[in-house]
Order: sequence, then C-alpha cells, then structure tokens
Amino acid sequence: MATVTMYCTAVCPYCVRAEMLLKQRGVTNIQKVRIDQDPDQRSIMMERTGRRTVPQIYIGDTHVGGYDDLAALDRADGLMPLLNA
Repeated sequence: MATVTMYCTAVCPYCVRAEMLLKQRGVTNIQKVRIDQDPDQRSIMMERTGRRTVPQIYIGDTHVGGYDDLAALDRADGLMPLLNA
C-alpha cells in the first residue's frame, strides 16, 4: 500500500473525516504532519501544495488535496487504485 502523508492540526474536523475514510479503505499508517505544532511545516505545506488549509493529503508522491478532494476521488473509484499503486 502507498505511503499516506497528511498535513493536519489537532482540532480539524475535516482531518478526522479524512483519516476515517482512509482507514475504511484499509490504510493502517498515516504519516501526520502537525502544522499547528511546527510553523515551519505550515510553510513547507504551502510551498508544496499552494494551499493554506488542512488537511492536505499525499498518497505516495501524488497530491490528492483536502478532504473534499479525497472523498470525490473515492466516489469516482480513483482512491483504491492510487492506494494500491
């Protein structure tokens, strides 16, 4: 299974929903990058993604986007092939 990295904060309901969806799809290990604890990581996230909001999710080297993007990818049957790549 591909490596999943998620930029998140402690009090983000969309981060929780994204994690729940990924776990429902069999992801057992999510590398969480807490941007609320490390301001440097927020800058890195913004450079990598061009976005300011969390979550920002990577599956392998592919930037999926936020929770809405992840859910849309799942509805379009694109999430599992990406996770299994």
